[in-house]
Amino acid sequence: MRAFVNLAVAVATAFVAETFAAPIVATPGSKTDLVITDKNTLNGTHVPVVKSGQTVQSNPLKISLLNNFGGGQLNVYVTGKDTNGANIMLSTNGSWYYPDPAGSTTPVAVNANVALPMNAQGQTTEFTLPDYISSGRIWVAEGNLQFFAVVDGTGAVQLVEPSAANPSDPSAAVNWGFVELTNTEEGGIYANISFVDFVGLIMGMTLTLGSGETQTVKGLQGNAISSICSDLKAQAAADGQPWDKLCVTDSSGNPLRVLAPNLYLSIDPSAMSTYYDDYIDQVWEKYTNEDLTINTQAAAGNVTCRASGNQMTCNGDNRAYPKPTVIDIWGCNSGPFSIEDSDNDVHHAVVPRLCAAFFRSTLLIDGGNVQPGVGQDSYYTTSPTSHYGRIVHKYETDNKGYAFSYDDVNPDGQNSAGVVSGVSPDTLQLAVGGFAS
Repeated sequence: MRAFVNLAVAVATAFVAETFAAPIVATPGSKTDLVITDKNTLNGTHVPVVKSGQTVQSNPLKISLLNNFGGGQLNVYVTGKDTNGANIMLSTNGSWYYPDPAGSTTPVAVNANVALPMNAQGQTTEFTLPDYISSGRIWVAEGNLQFFAVVDGTGAVQLVEPSAANPSDPSAAVNWGFVELTNTEEGGIYANISFVDFVGLIMGMTLTLGSGETQTVKGLQGNAISSICSDLKAQAAADGQPWDKLCVTDSSGNPLRVLAPNLYLSIDPSAMSTYYDDYIDQVWEKYTNEDLTINTQAAAGNVTCRASGNQMTCNGDNRAYPKPTVIDIWGCNSGPFSIEDSDNDVHHAVVPRLCAAFFRSTLLIDGGNVQPGVGQDSYYTTSPTSHYGRIVHKYETDNKGYAFSYDDVNPDGQNSAGVVSGVSPDTLQLAVGGFAS
């Protein structure tokens, strides 16, 4: 996971805390419209002594992109951190480029040659990463994305990335998506398809390790954006909740991307504020009188929890869990689901499993007294629930891909996360536009 430090360079006064009567329309602005948050910044160390253009070549990793996309010209961008923790982008000459705002505390546009054009539909584009990378992303865009660099209060460089949550972001009208990856000498490669914050340009991936082993996550169907938006509109009509507002359109009304509920709440904090309230009260009532067992899956064995008053206490845990809010449930990183350095192993194990149970609404169904216990067929089957998570998984070709940050919490033998990993990686191939049917 990427570590962030907030830098409030601009405030989204034009769209925060406003209830929308229509879907969000992407209306790109300039750098003065940037909203810099923990969702769209990559924080590095100081600009290193190594000069841009130096190619290390200590661990080359081949990236292969198959163009299954039927739209316009595609460009690829690679961002991340090098082995010293400095922010990097891949330049068109195959070396790392180090964004340098020259001490500016105002965002400076990255104007280097960092957009790698993809070959036409049906063709493959290949390049090599020159060295290990962490907190990385491989971005694919129909058109050009705009990145910026800025110095924070400590003198460290922040890379400001396109924001899906800001309809006035300079890249707002561009159709784009990314795959996240980290490839280190110690741990090998870890890459995933993530819809934790939004659904954008469709991609699947296949990892080939040096041993010859292959792992594939097919991701979403090629037409998933329009299908997801259609289903969200139907869900909004069914329960009166603003699910349809999660869809961002271009100026012509065509679906461009789908925001996750946690990201949408950063735009409209009042939306669905009481959505889970009755459910939370029912959970507290149930587990005041019976045990909730958290199966930590070898981390700390089975942990027994009970609710009392406004808190839930788990045996061996260093602190209790207050009742969550809808923002806590959809983000899984605030309120009872925040994690501190001082928390013990039990707390670290309970948080993801408890939040996953709320997000998928599995705490009151048969077998829900053990978490994780019920399988994927039982997720999102009762109301209220995250219909975003339900609908996104519906259109995943192989039911894999993070719909929230703890989608890797599953009973043993199941996997909803959409992860590929292993040591000595050889090639990571992306199917841009989705896997061919």
